Amino acid sequence: MKATLILANGSVFSGISIGSTSDRICEMVFNTSMTGYQEILTDPSYAGQGVVMSYPLIGNYGVNSEDNESSRPWVEALVVRHLSPRGSNFRCEDTLDNYLKKHDISGIENVDTRALTKILRSQGSMNGMLTCAEHFNVAEIMEKLKNYKVTGTVERVTRKEPEVFPAYGEERHHVAMMDFGVKQNMIECLRRRGCKVTAVPAFTKAEELLGGKYDGVMLSNGPGDPAENVEIIAELKKLYESDIPLFGVCLGHQLLALATGAKTGRLAYGHRGGNHPVRDLEKGRVFITSQNHGYMVLSESVDPAVAEVSHINVNDGTCEGLRYKRPNCFTTQFHPEANAGPKDTEYLFNRFIESMDQGGAR
Repeated sequence: MKATLILANGSVFSGISIGSTSDRICEMVFNTSMTGYQEILTDPSYAGQGVVMSYPLIGNYGVNSEDNESSRPWVEALVVRHLSPRGSNFRCEDTLDNYLKKHDISGIENVDTRALTKILRSQGSMNGMLTCAEHFNVAEIMEKLKNYKVTGTVERVTRKEPEVFPAYGEERHHVAMMDFGVKQNMIECLRRRGCKVTAVPAFTKAEELLGGKYDGVMLSNGPGDPAENVEIIAELKKLYESDIPLFGVCLGHQLLALATGAKTGRLAYGHRGGNHPVRDLEKGRVFITSQNHGYMVLSESVDPAVAEVSHINVNDGTCEGLRYKRPNCFTTQFHPEANAGPKDTEYLFNRFIESMDQGGAR
C-alpha cells in the first residue's frame, strides 16, 4: 500500500506503508543510530514524535520481549529507507513490521531518508503527517500541522502508582526514581549496583521523598519541553534545598537546572543517536554517548555559585552535564545507561552510589 509523508515545510515523500495504516500527525525527528530501534520505539522520551532512522537498513535482527525500555512503544511513526522483511538473530521473536502493526505505529519505507534527514537537520525538527490516503487536501493538512504541538507528555508517560524493583544481590541503598519517562535500563543499572529502586510518579511531592525512606533520588529522562513542567520544578527546588543525593539524566538534568535558576532552550534539530562525543571536563576525556533530546540547558544561564558545567558536547559545545556546588548533586544530558561506549559512562552510576555511601545509612 502506498504511503505519503507530508512535512510542515511542504515537502512530500512517497513510499510504501509499513505497520499501521492509520493517519498520524507528529513532530518529525531523526536518529542516527545503526541499531537499537526497539529501544527507540519504547523510549518514552519520543512521546508525540515520529522518528526518521538515518541508517538505511532497519529491522534486520527483529524484535524480542527483553529489549523494551518501557511497557509499550511511544513513537507515533517510523520512517525508514528499507525495512528488513525478516529478523536474523538468535534472540529474534518477531519481525519489526509485525511489531509496528501490533502496537498501531504507522510507518513508511522506500523513502529517501538521507534527503529527509538533511531537511530536518538544516531547517530543524518539524511537524509531519503520515497517511495512506490516495487523495488528500494539502492545504487542510498544512493547517493541521501548523496547529499540532507536543504538550503534556510527562503526564502521559509517567507511572500512575509507585512500582518497586528489588536489588540484585545484597541491598545497599533504596533509591527513589522520579519517573518522567524512565527507561528500564536506568533502573537496571541501579539494581545491579545493589539498589532497591522505587519508581514514583512524576508529580510525587518532595515531602514524601524526604521522609527518610530513601537514600537518594534519581531524576529520569522524559519527553517534551522541560519549562512546561512548572509543578514538578517547584518540587525539585525543595529536593535541591535538602541534603539528599540527587542524580539527574536528560529531562531530569534540565528540570533541576530550571529549579535552580538556569534556563533551557530548544535545539534546532536535537541530539538523537548513539555516537555523540562528550568531553568530561574533570577527567579530560571524550566519551561516545547515546542521546535523545530536543532541548538543552543554556550554559551561560548557569549561576557559577550554584553549579558548573561538567560535560560539553564536542560537536556544538552545548552543556552536557552540571556538577552542583551543593554536595552529592550532579546531572547529565546524555544517557549513561544506554551502552553507547558501550559502558564507558556508567561510572556516573558509581558516583551516585558513592554519594549515597557518604550520606550514611537511612
